[in-house]
Amino acid sequence: MTNLDALFKPKSIAVIGASNTPGRAGNIIIRNLQSGGFQGPIMPVTPKYQAVAGILAYSTIEELPLVPDMAVLCTHASRNSELIRQLGEKGVKVAIILAAGMKNTLNENGQAEFDVMRDIASQYAMRVIGPNSLGMIQPWINLNASFSPIPANRGNIAFVSQSAAVCTTILDWAKNRRVGFSTFISLGEASDIDFPELLDYLSRESKTDAILLYIDNIQDARRFISAARAASRNRRVLVLKSGRTPEGAGALPHLSEFSHGLDGAYDAAIRRSGMLRVRTTHELFAAVETLSHSVPLRGERLAIISNGGGPAVMAVDTLVEMGGKLAVLSDETIAKLNEVLPVSWSHGNPIDIVGDADTTRYQKATEILLESDEADALLILHSPSVTAPGLSTAKALIQTLKNNPRAKRFNILTNWQGESDDATVARLAFAHGGFPAYRTPESAVTAFMHLVEYRRNQKQLMETPASMGQIDYDVEGGNALIQQALENHQTTLTTHEARPFLEKYGINVMATWLAADPSEAAQITEQVGYPVAVKLRSPDIPHKSDVNGVMLDLNNATEVANAAQLMLNRVSLAYPTARIQGLQIQSMASRAGAQELRVCVRHDPVFGPIILVGEGGSEWDVNRDAAVAIPPLNMALARYLVIGAVKSGKLRQRSHPYRLNVNALCHFLVTLSQIIIDYPQIAGLDIHPLLASGDELRVLDASIKLSPYEDDIHSRLAIRPYPKELEQRVKLRDGRPVLLRPILPEDEPNHKTFIEHVSVEDLYKRFFSDVGELNHEALANLTQIDYDREMAFVAVYRNDETQEDDILGVVRALSNPEHTDAEFAVLVRSDLKGVGLGRILMEKVIDYGRVSGLKRFNGMTMPSNSGMIALAQKVGFSIDVQLQDGIVEMEMML
Repeated sequence: MTNLDALFKPKSIAVIGASNTPGRAGNIIIRNLQSGGFQGPIMPVTPKYQAVAGILAYSTIEELPLVPDMAVLCTHASRNSELIRQLGEKGVKVAIILAAGMKNTLNENGQAEFDVMRDIASQYAMRVIGPNSLGMIQPWINLNASFSPIPANRGNIAFVSQSAAVCTTILDWAKNRRVGFSTFISLGEASDIDFPELLDYLSRESKTDAILLYIDNIQDARRFISAARAASRNRRVLVLKSGRTPEGAGALPHLSEFSHGLDGAYDAAIRRSGMLRVRTTHELFAAVETLSHSVPLRGERLAIISNGGGPAVMAVDTLVEMGGKLAVLSDETIAKLNEVLPVSWSHGNPIDIVGDADTTRYQKATEILLESDEADALLILHSPSVTAPGLSTAKALIQTLKNNPRAKRFNILTNWQGESDDATVARLAFAHGGFPAYRTPESAVTAFMHLVEYRRNQKQLMETPASMGQIDYDVEGGNALIQQALENHQTTLTTHEARPFLEKYGINVMATWLAADPSEAAQITEQVGYPVAVKLRSPDIPHKSDVNGVMLDLNNATEVANAAQLMLNRVSLAYPTARIQGLQIQSMASRAGAQELRVCVRHDPVFGPIILVGEGGSEWDVNRDAAVAIPPLNMALARYLVIGAVKSGKLRQRSHPYRLNVNALCHFLVTLSQIIIDYPQIAGLDIHPLLASGDELRVLDASIKLSPYEDDIHSRLAIRPYPKELEQRVKLRDGRPVLLRPILPEDEPNHKTFIEHVSVEDLYKRFFSDVGELNHEALANLTQIDYDREMAFVAVYRNDETQEDDILGVVRALSNPEHTDAEFAVLVRSDLKGVGLGRILMEKVIDYGRVSGLKRFNGMTMPSNSGMIALAQKVGFSIDVQLQDGIVEMEMML
C-alpha cells in the first residue's frame, strides 16, 4: 500500500493544466476543489494564466513552491508521460490522470504513451490513478478532486468504479437520496492502483463500513481474490460486474484488449471471496440504499404488511424465486391481528390489511409483528391511499418503530409506491429516519435477499470442511504417465489412455477394448456383451468432431461392424491423411438407470483452471448449463457447488433408487481439484458422461489435453493451494516424531482441542486478553488462512491410541499486503514445554520468511513472558523492553 496515504489524505494538491475556460477539465477540477472546501494548498500549473479561479498559478511544475502530495493531470494524453517525469523529479507521490486514449496515442518512437507513462511512474515510485479517470472524492476531508458535476455527501460506503459514467449515475442518485460515501474513486484504466490495493486500504479505513465495486474486468485474479477474501472478513463488499454475456464483455473498444473470463467464473470468485454480486443498475441502487442503513441481518424470515394484495404477491414471488423464506405466523399472532384488522384481511403472511387501511391500522399491525418472535425482518408496503396518506403514514410508522425497543431486533424495509411528491417525500422521510425505502416491492425484497445471500456467502467463507481422511494418490505414477505422453508428442489422451492415469487417483473408469478393424470389433463385442459403444481412436481427429462421434447402444455384431465401417468412411472423406489407431469398444450394460453428468476442467483467461459441472448433453453451453468452481476445493466448497447447481437446475436430483449421492460427487470434485493442482501439464479435461448411480460414480468417456508447463506449478491458479512442499518431519527432544505442516481448514476441531491444552496464563500471554473459549468464527479465522498472505505451521503428532492427529504447537506469520513485513506469534501446549518445540517452530517460520521474500519479522509480548523473550533472543531477534507500556518488542531483519 505504498504511498496510498498521499492518495487518501493529501495535504496539498497541484492541478496540471488548470484553466479559466468553463467546461474544461482543468477548470472543473479547480472549482470542485474550491467548492468542496479542501483546506490545503491548491496549486494550479499552467503557462497561460497568472491565476486560475483567483488562485496564483505557476508556469511549470519546477516552479511549484512546495512538493504537492497529489497532482491531478488535466492535460492531453500526448503530454502526460513527460509531465509524470517532471512530477517524479519533483518528488510527487500520487497522480490522477483524467485523459483518455493514452493506449492509442504513440510517441515519436512508436511507443504507446500509456506504457511509457507507467514505466516512468514506476521509476519514481509514483502511484497513479487512471488514465481515463473521473478522479476521486474524499468527503470526510472535504476533497473533491474529480471531474464530476455532482459532489458526494459524507457517509460510510466506499465506491470504486472502472466506469466514469457509472460514477456520475450513482452520485446523481445518491444526491437525491441523501446517501453518503466515505470514498469515491474512479479507477479508469488502472495503470497502477487497482482493486486489490484499494480493498486492502479501505477494509482498514475507519470511516468505511461497506465497499461497493463496479468491475469491467480483473487484471490480476490472484491478487484480487486474495485482497477480496481479506476485505470481506472486515467489511461488507458488493460487486456489480458488467459483461455477463460474451457479447457484452467485448462490446466496447477499450475493453476488447482484455481477457474476458467466463461469467460463471466471476460468480464463483465473488462467492469464494465472501462478497456479494448485484447484477443490474436497479439492484445496485437497492444495494446502496441497504448499505447506507448499515444493519446486520437478523435472520432470513420475512414478514410483509401491505394495504394491497397485488404488491404483496409480487413481493412474495420475488422472495420465493430468490430462495427466501416467508415467516409463518402463529395462531396467537393471527388472533391478535384479528382484533385490530377487518374480517377481510388475509389471515396469514403476507398481512394484507386491506385497501381502506388508515395510519392507525398500519401502526397496530406493525406493533403486533414487532412483539412476536416469528419473523426476523419486516417489509412494510404502501400503495397510494386516501385513508393512509403517504407522508403522514410514513412519519407515524417512523415514530412507532423508534419508540418500540424490539424494532432493533428486526431488519426493517419499506416500499412506498408511486412517483407523486407525497410518495417521494415519504421515502426520503424513511431514509432520514434510518430505514431503507424502495420504489417497488421487488426492489425491496431484492435488497433483503442481498443481505441473505451475503450472509450465506460469509457462512461459506467460514464453514469448516469435513476431512476426506488420509488419501495416498499416486502422484509420481501419474506424473510418469503424463511425461511419457508428452515425450511421445501426444497432446490428447482419449478414454483408453486416460484410464490408467485417472485410476492413480481412485477414479473408476469403465473398461475399454481395442479393435484393429470393424470385423475384430464385432468379434470383441460378442465377448463383451450388449449394448456397446464404438468410437475411433486417432491423434489427428478432434475428440468431439462430427466424424468421431460415439456410436451408442449397438445391440449385435452386425450393427457394430456397420457402425464402425461408417465411421471409417466418414473419416476418410473428412480427414484423408488421418492415422487411425483403432476402434474403441465400451460396454453400455451398466448405463441403464444411471444419471449422466458432465464434468470439465477448462482454462479461463482470467481465473486459470476452473471446474465445470452439469447435466450431460450434446448441446452443452457452459454459459447456460454449467456450475463453475475455482480450485482448490475442499468438501465444504464442493458441497456448495453441487447444492447450488441443483438449486439452479444445472443438476437435477432423481428419485430413488438412482438418487444422486451429493457426498460422492463432492468427493469426486475434490479429487479432480487435486489433479489440477498436481499436474500443471493438464490444459483441459472433459469427462462426458460421468455415470452416477447412487454413491457409485464411473467415467464412461474422458479426454485429457496436455501441454508442457515449466513455470511454478501454482502460479497459474487464482487461489494458492495447500503448500505441501513446506511439510517437514522432525523429532522432539523426547524422541517423539512430529510433522510440521501448514494449517488446514479441516484442522478446526483439532485446533480447538489444542487450545484446551493451553493454560489460561499462556493464552493471556499469547492474546493479551482473557480469550475464554474460542467460538467457531474465531477458530475459522485461525485455520482458514490465505497462504498468499499468511502462514501458520502446526506441529502434528499421530496419536496411536486415538488414531487422530494431535496439534502440539503452532507458529504464525501474518504479512502486510506487499509481503515485506510480517508479525509472528507462537503457541505451544502448556504440558510440552522443555522438549524444544518452540525453537523448532520459530526456526521453521523464519526459514519460511526468508524463502518467501519477507524482509522483516516483528512480534510483541509481555515483560513477564520470560520464556518467549529468551527464545526470541536465541533465534536472533533484537529485544526492546518498554516497561512503561508493559510490552516487549521483538524484531529480526531477514
